[in-house]
Amino acid sequence: MSTDAIIVSGDRAIARGDLMARVRRAASGFAALGVGPGDCVALLLRNDFPFLEASLAATTLGGYAVPINWHWKPEEVAYLLRDCEARVVVVHHDLLPLLAEAPEGLTVLVVPTPPEAAAAYGIAPTDDTAPGEAWDAFLAGHAEWDRPAQPARESMIYTSGTTGRPKGVRRQPPTPEQAAGTARNRAQIYGLVPGIRSLVPGPMYHSAPNGFGLRAVPLSDVLVLMSRFDPEELLALIERHRITTTFLVPTMMIRLLRLPEEVKRRYDLSSLRHVTHAAAPCPPEVKRAMIEWWGPVIHEFYGATDLGAPTACTSEQWLAKPGTVGTLTEGATIRILDENGAECPVGVPGEIYARVEYMPDFTYNKRDGERHAVEHDGLITVGDVGYFDEDGYLFLCDRKRDMVISGGVNIYPAEIEAVMIGIPGVLDCAVFGIPDAEFGESLCAAIRAAPGTTEAAIREALKARLANFKVPRVIDFHEELPRDDSGKLLKRRLREPYWQGAGRAI
Repeated sequence: MSTDAIIVSGDRAIARGDLMARVRRAASGFAALGVGPGDCVALLLRNDFPFLEASLAATTLGGYAVPINWHWKPEEVAYLLRDCEARVVVVHHDLLPLLAEAPEGLTVLVVPTPPEAAAAYGIAPTDDTAPGEAWDAFLAGHAEWDRPAQPARESMIYTSGTTGRPKGVRRQPPTPEQAAGTARNRAQIYGLVPGIRSLVPGPMYHSAPNGFGLRAVPLSDVLVLMSRFDPEELLALIERHRITTTFLVPTMMIRLLRLPEEVKRRYDLSSLRHVTHAAAPCPPEVKRAMIEWWGPVIHEFYGATDLGAPTACTSEQWLAKPGTVGTLTEGATIRILDENGAECPVGVPGEIYARVEYMPDFTYNKRDGERHAVEHDGLITVGDVGYFDEDGYLFLCDRKRDMVISGGVNIYPAEIEAVMIGIPGVLDCAVFGIPDAEFGESLCAAIRAAPGTTEAAIREALKARLANFKVPRVIDFHEELPRDDSGKLLKRRLREPYWQGAGRAI
């Protein structure tokens, strides 16, 4: 491992040793604010050095870093802050308005919006005034933490729940044996080994980019953070920094493949050794085209924030078994169960229940009942349906629950429906996923409305309460929505017309 490793963002760079000194100062500062084992530090930050600093400082104290999706609205942000009982929030200056409904008593530490993020998102210059303490001044006011570090907990990632409100996956700290197993798993699925030159193109408020980025800090000779994904910029960064290892979602690969051929040929990508994708279904033609372009360096895994990564797949395995998400990783168990809890035969789809033995146990923050509801004989389900073939390769074919994955982002329709039904003029509604060539799935809303209710009015009301990515791209009006005799909504009937001819199950 290089002693002069650097972390890069835009035109800025920081030596890993200097970043870790800032981590230790942040740990002292957080401790002075009362942060200890099991406590939460919230992050309302784009990809930036302070995201790494605050996350690693929280784990140094045995606390949880809790990243927040900065596409959310103030009400959604306030819910998370209350639910995790964060003591501190570290926030980029331009994102301060998202704290408008934050609970009282929260310590706010403000990070200047970096120039590369300002350029990427068209953010207007802001003044230096803010209703909180400046991050750099906060660090300067504390000595470096010199006590033993606590066992490092995973970030508490909020994922969608059956009530429609996000739920925090609160995992226990690992034993030394579990930590070693996790490191082996990350080496297999992400290619995270000493001496890599890594790149994070996706926002680290998501589970996989978060785990990839934080674990890459101590292992990378070079770690590059992208403020916002741009396909040609990604190619340029790979060439410039001789990147070996990165993580993508299928939407990124689709956008890369849409680049003109002369642009694709312009960049030297020969340094790549391990490119992982996950988080959403990947069209077979997209994956095959990426392997043909980048070579057999494309890896895939199946997993979830709740599960870890129980399967992994190399390019060679996928080419031999197109459509598979791989075979079991070390310490993983998967059972395919039917509706009665009996194990399905080879080739027969059922609900996927999984466990990775070295992953510390977890609960959903303040929702132990929901945690118990997804367990069967020590195995956990997130509602996916799939099957094993005769050679032990897992294939996904459906999702039992209604969660939609759009561009690698998990969206739960119940949350949107709960807001939509409260809009004047909306009498009944259903939200579900439909095929999308770029994002895998996008949202559609079927609505029964009172006369005079307009699509524009519905969109305006939704945008006032929900992040833009939760607003359905398609809104269809119906005279009635299909329901059975008990009143249960028959969403499948609404979805079927969109999925006919899509080439995959609904």
